[in-house]
Amino acid sequence: KLIEPLTQDQVNVLLRSVHRYRDLIVLLLMLFCGLRSMEVRGLKLDNVSLTERHLRVHGKGNKERMLPLPETLAVLIEKYLRMERPAQGCGDELLVVLQGANRGRRLTASGVRSLFRQRRHSPDLKNANAHRLRHTFGASMARSGVKLPVLQRLMGHSDPLVTLQYIQLSMVDVVDEYHAAIRMIESRYDQNLRS
Repeated sequence: KLIEPLTQDQVNVLLRSVHRYRDLIVLLLMLFCGLRSMEVRGLKLDNVSLTERHLRVHGKGNKERMLPLPETLAVLIEKYLRMERPAQGCGDELLVVLQGANRGRRLTASGVRSLFRQRRHSPDLKNANAHRLRHTFGASMARSGVKLPVLQRLMGHSDPLVTLQYIQLSMVDVVDEYHAAIRMIESRYDQNLRS
């Protein structure tokens, strides 16, 4: 099943819709690092090195992988830890519930789903969800020229065919690439074609 990544405009609407550092971190871990929802929720404080700028992620099958931590995300995590995350009553989880009876407890799967569900009321975001944001990461990396083995490792896949499913590019990408290639191909042939 082809899953279209979110468009650049949709991503911008999504990012502008959040007002907490924690929520922005959740979205950017998926968008900039390709993390699964469960991997985001499973991050511990000691999985994040703000000084060395990397993440240690425990993925499916308890496989561990190291990922670079983008500067933007590192700054947001520092602000979240300093200004938003409760100072007491939290375990070693990075992302926690910020209010209510469960304040300080690990962010739940339903909490992440709720983050997206609340935004799907906007017509621009009717198809936004955590998995689609991961697909957006894969497509963005492919558009940027990242090679399949590198993307496979970033996404934590053992099979490159699984990675290929995540980098399904949108029809716009296909059409743009086709037109660029066909212009180059046509230029090689008889000039009479262009009259």
